[in-house]
Amino acid sequence: MDQSYAIPYPQLGSVLGDQEVRVLAQLVNSGENLSGGRWREEFERRFAEHLGVPYALSVTSGTVALEIAIRLLDLDAGDEVIATPQTYKASVQPLLNYPVTVRFCDVDPMSLNVDATRLEALITSRTKAIILVHYGGLPCDMDAIMAMARRRGVTVIEDCAHALGSEYRGRKPGALADIGCFSFHSSKNITTLGEGGMITLFDPVLADRVDRIRSNNADAVYHEKVRAIGERTSAHPWMMHPGVAFTHGCASIRYGGTNATLAEPNAAVGTVQLAKLDNLVGRRAQIADTYTEVLSQFPGVRMQQGPDSVRHGYHLYTFFVDPADGIHRDRLIARLDALGVQMQLRYFPLHLLAEWRARGHDAGECPVAERMWFEHQVNLPCHPSMTDQQVDYLASSLDTVLRRELRPVPITAGAAPTAGGWTQWPK
Repeated sequence: MDQSYAIPYPQLGSVLGDQEVRVLAQLVNSGENLSGGRWREEFERRFAEHLGVPYALSVTSGTVALEIAIRLLDLDAGDEVIATPQTYKASVQPLLNYPVTVRFCDVDPMSLNVDATRLEALITSRTKAIILVHYGGLPCDMDAIMAMARRRGVTVIEDCAHALGSEYRGRKPGALADIGCFSFHSSKNITTLGEGGMITLFDPVLADRVDRIRSNNADAVYHEKVRAIGERTSAHPWMMHPGVAFTHGCASIRYGGTNATLAEPNAAVGTVQLAKLDNLVGRRAQIADTYTEVLSQFPGVRMQQGPDSVRHGYHLYTFFVDPADGIHRDRLIARLDALGVQMQLRYFPLHLLAEWRARGHDAGECPVAERMWFEHQVNLPCHPSMTDQQVDYLASSLDTVLRRELRPVPITAGAAPTAGGWTQWPK
């Protein structure tokens, strides 16, 4: 029987209201094209302006953004990509389509972001890129990472799915590396009606390639022909034909392209949501402060911590406990669950998923990520639709359970969800 939770795990990470309804009604009643029009252009313009980047190109999802970003790497057999194991599978799943070696970089135990001190040892002459994630909205140590990447000629892709509303030393994720990828899924800090994504770039050549790929054009290398084919004009000015069809030949094709057009209703809602971002993230920060105030009372608990001078976007609220301090993580979760607080642990270490073990990865490859996920890490519900009453109830429940947990109670079989060994999880 399904349990009724006082604090359900969020299905929505944002809040939709009258403004979103009005803009949708206006758009539907306008008779305008609902695919790739003025709202998409406006959303992209405002998004690029918000981040301080020259190019922001919208697509249909965060996963598609990552797929296209990885396309830009022009990966060949034998190439290598470094990635974090502590993220949602979409961050690296496109790499399964390429004959490349993926090297998972272990995480920093304080932040759960890639450990910048471990990266350089993983780089070889075949390394093409690093794919990192700002875990939960806490920015990575980007100055150290980018200095190392520039020194070694490696492209850096930021998965910013958690990080809209975050800041790193006065700059925003998505403007800290070569390519940024955002998700506007229902669970994220803003949404574009359930799905949507954005790719941010500085390089005009890469931006042009993204635009071609998402617009059902070939990502190809063209050359001007000595003799044009046919006439470039058409019977009427509005009959559009691609100019290169008449004047250019094709030297090579990287990718055939796809339709990844963000629809106008999605872009219109995204524009409204972007204007609300500071308030939405501010509410997350208020909730996080309430949790931190409770957790700070207990010496056996520590909060997620990153580099200096950052603003946390609090897509996830994460803290850590240690059995050595008398707090058993699985029992803590079970007791909170019994009080009606629904939680998920985000995310299962990717290198232990069956598809990556089939590619040669296994337990022990990223011992810090494994230890943190199986023994220490806790993620609490933290989203702006939570009421003050729900936040207070969760904080009170957390205080109650931790005070009980700090008493030495023997762990008995069946007292908690089975999370003690990775073989008990997805194979």
